[in-house]
Amino acid sequence: MKRELLILRHGKSDWSRPVKDIDRPLKKRGRKNSGQIGLWLAENDLVPEVVISSPAMRTMETASLLCQAIRFPDKKIKVEPALYTADLEDAFRVIRGTDNGAMRVLLIGHNFVLEDLVINLAGGNVDLPANGKLMPTAALARFRISCPWREITEKSAKLVTIVRPRELMCPA
Repeated sequence: MKRELLILRHGKSDWSRPVKDIDRPLKKRGRKNSGQIGLWLAENDLVPEVVISSPAMRTMETASLLCQAIRFPDKKIKVEPALYTADLEDAFRVIRGTDNGAMRVLLIGHNFVLEDLVINLAGGNVDLPANGKLMPTAALARFRISCPWREITEKSAKLVTIVRPRELMCPA
């Protein structure tokens, strides 16, 4: 099996309460979509060996709900502070720091860096949807990687698919 990188944008966040950005939770739709993506991963036998998340509440909630669906223990979620304010180089640094023994890694973070990362990894070979939103909330990009994690660079991955919750018909 080649390595696979799964890149997930957190679920829809709740802006109804005045809280610090890092403390913003998911709204109901965000919780539902996070579970849907987890079920899709489980149904397609795409359970990651490593889950890395930004420390923001909405990404941690997304990670927890997804991990429930794939039966991945919450305590094994690696919290990576750099993902909260990451730029493209920070995101690559996190990926390059992954244990080379891991064959499938899930990275959970925020836009706009995730869209940049997806486009960059695919070498710009990405079809934008009509609405222009490549990575809406709870969208998952799946890549095949043919090099060790520490050697990943732009254009070093093949985009397999992007899954968006609205495209899934499974209840959560």
